[in-house]
Amino acid sequence: QVQLVESGGGSVQAGGSLRLSCAASGRTFSSYAMGWFRQAPGKEREFVAAISASGGNTYYADSVKDRFTISRDNAKNTLYLQMNSPKPEDTAVYYCAARFTTSSVSVLEIPLNYGYWGQGTQVTVSS
Repeated sequence: QVQLVESGGGSVQAGGSLRLSCAASGRTFSSYAMGWFRQAPGKEREFVAAISASGGNTYYADSVKDRFTISRDNAKNTLYLQMNSPKPEDTAVYYCAARFTTSSVSVLEIPLNYGYWGQGTQVTVSS
């Protein structure tokens, strides 16, 4: 089992940068594929990025590709999302999620395929 706690959210101007962190409890963090999702008011939760258990493979939604970078430090049990050049449409609550074992991107981009979630952190991008 794993518990997840996000941090690093806040307000940022468009074109700036922000780094989100997700601290995981437990000794088996390196066995979990991890994902970042976001949910804006009135919208469904959507996939942002995912990373394999080893960190060797990363996947991105088209809307954030080349702007956001997902990474992980298995020694520190921490997942990151570096947000560069954010846009107002990136405003949402951001959630990290964990799935035991790694899967293909078609599996990792679906929220229902994750068993563990953090509480979320708000990101607001102003123009």
